[in-house]
Amino acid sequence: MDPETVSILCSPDTHEPLALQQVQTPDGYFERYLEAVDTGQQFFFQNGIPVFYDVSQLTETDLHSNTFYQKTAKYYDLGLKILAGLLGKGETNFRKQYLQLLEFKKNDRVLEVSVGTGTNLSLTPKFVRCYGIDLSWEMLSRCQKNLVRWDRKIELFFGNAEALPFIDHAFDVVFQVGGINAFNNRAKAIEEMIRVARPGSKIVIVDETAKLLRGLSWIRPFRTMLEQWGDRFEAPVNLVPPSMQELRVGTLIYGFFYILSFRKPEN
Repeated sequence: MDPETVSILCSPDTHEPLALQQVQTPDGYFERYLEAVDTGQQFFFQNGIPVFYDVSQLTETDLHSNTFYQKTAKYYDLGLKILAGLLGKGETNFRKQYLQLLEFKKNDRVLEVSVGTGTNLSLTPKFVRCYGIDLSWEMLSRCQKNLVRWDRKIELFFGNAEALPFIDHAFDVVFQVGGINAFNNRAKAIEEMIRVARPGSKIVIVDETAKLLRGLSWIRPFRTMLEQWGDRFEAPVNLVPPSMQELRVGTLIYGFFYILSFRKPEN
């Protein structure tokens, strides 16, 4: 992990800055960890990814969502390609419809919340620096394998979107695609995305609508989601603070997905 990445990290609990440390284990190996500079709170790495959340704390919708991705991670990329093909647009075309709204500039820091298997960030320009966070270890593991195949460098983190481990104003571009419908506290997640975005940044959020879930209701997990969270499958416009600017809502692919965008004020 390079010094620049460490410089934008903080404790998700206290927002204290972190320092990269290492300790020698009894068997002679060196173990890296991140330590809060004031309280000494420690965050360790697993397979090279810093862990900022204890999955035993998962509750309610986050727990159901995590279980879903745990079971489907292996087939997620293929399943999405098939779904995009059936909808008639193709996966790359679908993703470009929302990625084109992001305003990439050279050396920008780009954060994707709920990075999943990393396909969105693989389509970003190579002149930006990419970061991704997710609460599914299985999806992050798939992302690591994809990054090797794509020959892309993306910094990955295991953590909760409702308590991001990044300092204020750390990112030039922030977006989230898929999953926010099932967050325990969607308002808090949006608040966190705003906090870590630099003033003037555009924030984009995309997720499926009830129309798509009804079309997939013959598949049990999707039918269950529709039955349990049916009122969540629309753009959470009411959760965006009124101080945000350029608020826009639209749909993608025959109304199967909503797209919500807004801009953080300069001041």
